Amino acid sequence: MGQQEAFSGMVNLLNGNDSIVTRQEASQPLILTLDIETEAHNYFDDLRKAYFPPERNFIDAHLTLFHALPDNPFVYDFLCIISKSQPTFSLNASGIVSIGNGTAIKIEAPILKAFHAQLQVKFYDLLTPQDRQKIWPHITVQNKVEAGQAKALQKVLSQDFVSFSFTARGLKLWRYCGGPWEFVRYFAFQ
Repeated sequence: MGQQEAFSGMVNLLNGNDSIVTRQEASQPLILTLDIETEAHNYFDDLRKAYFPPERNFIDAHLTLFHALPDNPFVYDFLCIISKSQPTFSLNASGIVSIGNGTAIKIEAPILKAFHAQLQVKFYDLLTPQDRQKIWPHITVQNKVEAGQAKALQKVLSQDFVSFSFTARGLKLWRYCGGPWEFVRYFAFQ
């Protein structure tokens, strides 16, 4: 490998946190999730730990807003600005739903849909086709199982499920690392 190639592989970029990001990291997509109050997060995560196939469960329960944002200073800057002007808001866990070969908790919140739409407009040219779709808020507690197994869990969880409200507190940005996620930055709502 020549000196030029070696140098280009070590070029670093600044992310919106003024920390150094390597080219390899910059090529790994960022995932944006909603940060929720601890009690609700623990409830969803306990379900995920109980029912998500352990060999595929690399991360805690989460509500994904975007699956593949670029590691771009514009993304960091805008998330910092919008989170500072966004008050915390209430969400409602409204029921158990099928996601085909898995199970999720349906989340309802008109404010979340409007907030997400605002982000979509700002990030539109950076979004993948998946992230340009209308959001369907949910928290996955089981995935990648046989359809019969998923239906059985939905029946069991639906028997005792009671709708409840909880609070969205901010945004979490993660780097996708081929399975596990690496935490990148937190953006608190006001």
